[in-house]
Amino acid sequence: MNFNMTHRTFSLKQYSLDTFSSLQVHNYRLYYIGQVISTSGTFMQSIAQAWLVLKLTDSGTALGVVTALQYLPVLFLGPYGGLIADRFSKRTILYLTQSISGLLALILGVLVATQWVTLWSVYLLAFCLGLVSAVDNPVRQSFVVEIVGETKLKNAVTLYSSLVNLARVIGPAIAAGVIAVFGLAPCFIINGISYGAVVIMLYRMDPGELKVTPPLARSKGQIRQGFQYVLATPVLWNALLMLAIIGTLTFEFQVSLPLIARFTFNGNASSYALLSSAMGIGAVAGGLLIAGQKTVSPGRLVGAALLFGLTVLAAAFMPSLALAVVALVLVGVASITFTSLGNSLLQLESSPQMRGRVMSFWTIAFLGSSTIGGPIVGWFGDFFGPRWGLAAGGLAALAAAALGWLTIARSQRRSSPVHNY
Repeated sequence: MNFNMTHRTFSLKQYSLDTFSSLQVHNYRLYYIGQVISTSGTFMQSIAQAWLVLKLTDSGTALGVVTALQYLPVLFLGPYGGLIADRFSKRTILYLTQSISGLLALILGVLVATQWVTLWSVYLLAFCLGLVSAVDNPVRQSFVVEIVGETKLKNAVTLYSSLVNLARVIGPAIAAGVIAVFGLAPCFIINGISYGAVVIMLYRMDPGELKVTPPLARSKGQIRQGFQYVLATPVLWNALLMLAIIGTLTFEFQVSLPLIARFTFNGNASSYALLSSAMGIGAVAGGLLIAGQKTVSPGRLVGAALLFGLTVLAAAFMPSLALAVVALVLVGVASITFTSLGNSLLQLESSPQMRGRVMSFWTIAFLGSSTIGGPIVGWFGDFFGPRWGLAAGGLAALAAAALGWLTIARSQRRSSPVHNY
């Protein structure tokens, strides 16, 4: 009995050490705290912006256009952002991008508070944020490995994904209360202020503990070299193709969920916040379950895409808001499994000198594809009904899983790129 109790205590302790291993790194703890605060603010703005557009237009297509404009620069300028990540200090770039993002949020908050906001001003500010994101995203993605090193990368990526989804719970919950009491404007202002937390934490980092990749020397054709590198590496190319399909149609929740909340279940901003929070809760729980797992392989990415598609389809056709909330918890578990595996696989399969450019392609596949997918899902929601806007994403994930099974899994059987730590 004593042996069993000791064994269980040891196993629980080991699980905790494995699950939260990257948080033992001082710089990563600081980064994590700043991102929890900032990302919570971002989700507050996401709820408020979606409801603002619906109040101005009552149109799912307009909601899709806002999403498209926000990610259009990422689609076309992402490789340049990746090149910047490879050429310059990532920490320095983040000071700049995070500050500008905060300023844009504050401007939108002032426009809403003064009732000067128009649909075109929302469009313009969304596009400007996209310009910043084209640089910020590949820099942030590739900065993580400089903070924790390759051995803790999978854990750090998973915990960061859990952080994003923890913010998906915190942000909408705060937004629902703020909107109900004070209106939409404070959500944007709070988000603008929250970026200051990231800047402060970046300043408090110990530069000596960072595992900085030597900056890439300037030369001609470096973006083309990035494309050629990905095309010559089947694991990277096939994984990015899967991510592009899922990023285009499945991860359009900022379009599909507001439509379902408002038109399928006749709800309000709190209903949308509840749906978004449910997915966040599932993702946080899923992240904690898989954070301690140290195996990354293409085959597991295929399985995660299959699970993602099935859970999204289930959520799309739930007959009540309460059941949709339950289904979206499962969607959250599947989504974090897929994104953490995809992110880790790309970084671990990339050479350090190419990592920024490879992660810019991740940003294009995962975020830039919303330029195409956002309007499509919005149009599906308007024409066929909100449920089919969400279901289209589920079908896309199943298609990506089938493609992955035919390409990635087959390639894995030949070369077996499995990473264990």
